[in-house]
Amino acid sequence: MSVTVLAGASGFLGSALAHALTEQGHTIRQLVRRPARGPDEVQWDPDAGVLPQAALEGASAVVNLGGAGMGDRRWNARYRRLIITSRVHGTALLANALAERARGGERIRFLQASAVGYYGDGGEQELTEDSPNGEGFVPSVCQAWEAAADPAVRAGVPVAFLRTGLVLDPAAGALARMMPLLRLGLAGPLGSGRQWWAWITRADHVRAMVHLLGSGVTGPVNVSAPTPERNKNVTTTLARQLGRPAFVPAPAFGIRLVLGEFAREITASQRMVPRVLVDDGFTFTAPTIALAAEQLLG
Repeated sequence: MSVTVLAGASGFLGSALAHALTEQGHTIRQLVRRPARGPDEVQWDPDAGVLPQAALEGASAVVNLGGAGMGDRRWNARYRRLIITSRVHGTALLANALAERARGGERIRFLQASAVGYYGDGGEQELTEDSPNGEGFVPSVCQAWEAAADPAVRAGVPVAFLRTGLVLDPAAGALARMMPLLRLGLAGPLGSGRQWWAWITRADHVRAMVHLLGSGVTGPVNVSAPTPERNKNVTTTLARQLGRPAFVPAPAFGIRLVLGEFAREITASQRMVPRVLVDDGFTFTAPTIALAAEQLLG
């Protein structure tokens, strides 16, 4: 029976991935920071560098989705440090453990979270896995996040970096926060509304991760739908599915007032396309925002 080790299993994506893999007959071993509550959990402490050897015993794959939420609160110096350390410490600990096993001849598949923020603001440029990194805090976080996995890459571990776009699901995440405004007809463009959003439904993101677990793809993988959309088109399409208007714009200064520095990420233009996923044969159940709106809100 296949054993997948999962860090971040209680999160937005991790919980859905754990459910999907369990339904397919996989055994899930969760890495948790609190004391373990059962045989399917192993306590670890990334900040202290503690990962029990039993955590990876018999594993065929490791998926690391851990990290403090970028938009969970306003950024100050302390939260900036948490954003970085919550990603880098766990990734480095897992990468070194996987590298050690690889040197002993055991190469365990490693899916490592990253984000579309790696590219920064790309304007109108199409962003593929070969596009250069951007500048600023979030691109630097993503670069450090991926670089923390270098020990595993150098040891020959098959590592794929999941550069994830905006994940849509009405039950959680960004869309859940938008739902009250959408139902009231108060949702609208953010800033100019012309910025490109790389988006994907949570169901398709989970399907992409399952696909990559059985794939030989390594390196960066853009995890987003094949049709990025301008922010205005995303909000109007979602609102239309609910039979509501979407014409009340949120001005850039208002977004900055509420979200602080994170507002730059919301209003950045990121026309990311999933070239590697498509070339590897992955198919989307919601390749367009119209289909996504129908699936999520129909």
